Amino acid sequence: MFYFPAEYFLQVYSLPLIAEVKFQNDYFSEYPEQIRFGSNAYGGLRLHTTGSYTRKSGYYAIHYNNQPQTVAPGAILQLNDGAIAVFSGEPNLSEQNKLTPIYTVQPNGSLAVPTGLVFIRFAEGVDAKSQRELINRAGYEITQSLDYAPHTAWLRARSGNIADAIAGIPQLEAIPKVENIEPQMLMERGLRLER
Repeated sequence: MFYFPAEYFLQVYSLPLIAEVKFQNDYFSEYPEQIRFGSNAYGGLRLHTTGSYTRKSGYYAIHYNNQPQTVAPGAILQLNDGAIAVFSGEPNLSEQNKLTPIYTVQPNGSLAVPTGLVFIRFAEGVDAKSQRELINRAGYEITQSLDYAPHTAWLRARSGNIADAIAGIPQLEAIPKVENIEPQMLMERGLRLER
């Protein structure tokens, strides 16, 4: 009879270790995976730049109702004087403040957080306030008109929901004489070097 050392037996017949796989929930399924902006982003509108925001899994933002007095523990980035904090990982669904996904700007990869505001620019000579009824029918309201550029305005979804503000952009693009639509995204400020 042949005897083999126990270590040999364990090496031959042991299965390789398998990494534990965790499936990440899609906490932000009501938000689009990609938001386009720029030339030809929305049915051929005449815009100046081209790019897209792509939703980044594994990150989220907390929009604080009351601005925290200190740096949010664990935050990898704070925006808007600390009113918005960006975290990695999975969000705590019991969080009392508003949660949103994080996007990356393509092609450079900077992190961007949607605010719920949408910028609209009409053709020169079309006052944005004169389009209030069409804007309201699209599910938005004017939050700020710009005196120096009356053909532009900042809008917010009437529901107050950030996901609705982004999802309703196609309704805004259907308004006649719209030349530019872009959601406001906050990003870390970069320093420009003088050349």
